[in-house]
Amino acid sequence: MRISTNTIFQNGLNKISQLQVSQDRLMQQIASKKRILTPADDPVGAARSLELQNAQRVNTQLERNRMFAENSMNAVEGNLQSVTDLLIAAKSRLTEAGNASYDDVQRGYIAIDLKNDLEALVGLANAKDGSGSYLYSGYSTNTAPYTLNSSGATYNGDNQVRQLQVSNSRQLPITDNGPNVFQANGNDVFAALASITNLLQTPVTSAADAQALQDGLTTASNALQGTLDNVLTVRARNGSALKEITALNGDGDSRELQYAKSLSELQDLDYAKALSDLAKEQTVLEAAQKAFVATTSLSLFNLI
Repeated sequence: MRISTNTIFQNGLNKISQLQVSQDRLMQQIASKKRILTPADDPVGAARSLELQNAQRVNTQLERNRMFAENSMNAVEGNLQSVTDLLIAAKSRLTEAGNASYDDVQRGYIAIDLKNDLEALVGLANAKDGSGSYLYSGYSTNTAPYTLNSSGATYNGDNQVRQLQVSNSRQLPITDNGPNVFQANGNDVFAALASITNLLQTPVTSAADAQALQDGLTTASNALQGTLDNVLTVRARNGSALKEITALNGDGDSRELQYAKSLSELQDLDYAKALSDLAKEQTVLEAAQKAFVATTSLSLFNLI
């Protein structure tokens, strides 16, 4: 079979072109430090890499969620510690107000203290987290939860509890709404403080007035104790959630290492092999180029 000169030329050029493409691909792999440049390089490996990258992105987002949740929960804990201290101090003042030797003026001083406590408590209930969102207004994070009034405080938020996805299968409450903290189980601490403040400012002129005062002090003390118990319950639940986040952070870190290792095994280039292949490709290309030059210089006229 006769082979035309054009076919010889074309075959030689095709071979050189293939070698150049292969060499260029190796150089790109070395430059990018990746074995898979396109899905065509390894369809199965490329698909698996995409799955791992997606899982890695989800894991990273969950890590951010946990960080945000932890910051909010720490803000709640710090805030409720202050609330606890205030309630304990207010209860102590109520006990002092029950002293039978106190007169109207002395009880009036205690009333001023308790009024200040009420205002301070509303301020604590209107606390914000590090991102500027109100802690106890549910999902109405831009609305101050409470407004002080003559009978206590009015709640302005919603009744939802903000939650955040902290793992693939777990959501955690990152704070609570105001009524669940300050007005649960019929213990409206704002109303109790407002009521007892007004009562302490009322002169005691009869046995009936004295009995009304004692009854009011008992009611207020019970309301404060009920709120204090509820606050401690919320703090315990919050502390448990913080502990869970710590465990989830450890699991998330382990997953990140696993994803990175798996991606490295799939994508990372074997430098020693790549450099060896590149040297081989260069040698073959040089040989092919020399052979092509030698072949294209052949002519029957050289034999005449």
